[in-house]
Amino acid sequence: MIAPGDLDRRLVLEAPVESADGAGGMTRSYQAVATLWASVTPLAAQAVVTADRLAAAATHRIVIRAGRDITTRHRLRDGSRAFRIVAVRDHARPRFIDIRAELITD
Repeated sequence: MIAPGDLDRRLVLEAPVESADGAGGMTRSYQAVATLWASVTPLAAQAVVTADRLAAAATHRIVIRAGRDITTRHRLRDGSRAFRIVAVRDHARPRFIDIRAELITD
């Protein structure tokens, strides 16, 4: 059950913007496209090895109101923290969307 007060975090939805890097490749940056109210719940944390270095991956469940076309190419930002969207699915209540996301720790 999602009560109106459960959506208590303001997140910024960011869309990827790709541009030529001048050497035949592409550079990806992100541009803010909307500000959303959300519920953010931590699910799990684990140590992972990425590019031969130890890092942490924290998985979260994020619930927002339906009506946005969100894909795994987008990301969500909470101040200085950025969440990479891993999966998007319909919530049990049709007015909401469930997002599984990982906290980016670069």
